[in-house]
Amino acid sequence: MGIDIEHKKDKKSRRTAPKSEDPYLRLIVKLYRFLARRTNSSFNKVVLRRLFMSKVNRPPISISRLSKHMESQEGKTAVVVGTVTNDARKLEIPAMTVCALRFTENARKRIEANGGKCMTFDQLALQAPKGQNTILLQGPRKAREAVKHFGAAGVPNAHVKPYVRSKGRKFEKARGRRASRGYKN
Repeated sequence: MGIDIEHKKDKKSRRTAPKSEDPYLRLIVKLYRFLARRTNSSFNKVVLRRLFMSKVNRPPISISRLSKHMESQEGKTAVVVGTVTNDARKLEIPAMTVCALRFTENARKRIEANGGKCMTFDQLALQAPKGQNTILLQGPRKAREAVKHFGAAGVPNAHVKPYVRSKGRKFEKARGRRASRGYKN
């Protein structure tokens, strides 16, 4: 009798389908699953993988950041597997073609008002089935407020934001924070 191998760690912990039941997202996944399988383009594989991701891993990107990346990329399409948001601080944006899962109302208005074009992923699949002349972009994942609290607060050289009720003299400012109160880290 042979010894069976250990199957404890066999589980592949990655998504193979989106958790969302949004029918439109499911159709886009069906389309890109086909393109990823039938084309030799890694672009389609990356887009498919990003379509499966949770909302936290599909952070929004602002039009100011988009325009910064697209400045020198004349005639190319920006592709964002996520939301494109407006940035009121940026007064002028260049004409650019953007493909995204969704656009905020003002972002769409501003892109189109400046001679740009907003596309969906099914339109992109017709225009660039292998991702030709596209720039794949994503927003900053670590920009969430929650990320600031990750780690151990109060440890020397750890710049972790503690969960404090208020910021003042009486709140987490005693031992370990001031030399006059025991010690200072």
